[in-house]
Amino acid sequence: MNIERMYSVVRGAHVSEKAAILSDVNNQYTFKVSIDATKPEIKTAVEKIFNVVVRDLQVLVVKGKTKRTPKGKIRKRSNWKKAYVRLEAGHDIDFADIG
Repeated sequence: MNIERMYSVVRGAHVSEKAAILSDVNNQYTFKVSIDATKPEIKTAVEKIFNVVVRDLQVLVVKGKTKRTPKGKIRKRSNWKKAYVRLEAGHDIDFADIG
């Protein structure tokens, strides 16, 4: 997999209260990923970008919400994909050092 594909697969970290608890307790990190990415692509991209070893991976598609505009029209946000990545013991991702 080339480097451009790796960075297009992993779009960024998903920051939420649940993601913070998972990273502290289970050594598990949450990422927003491309909607067409597969599990092997996500695993390879995370391992090479962050130089860690992935132990387990779960992927889910978050359905886009339906919202109303001020004029009453109904709009639907796009679906997006989220990946929960559990790392081997001793491995860690520090997002402050990346850049």
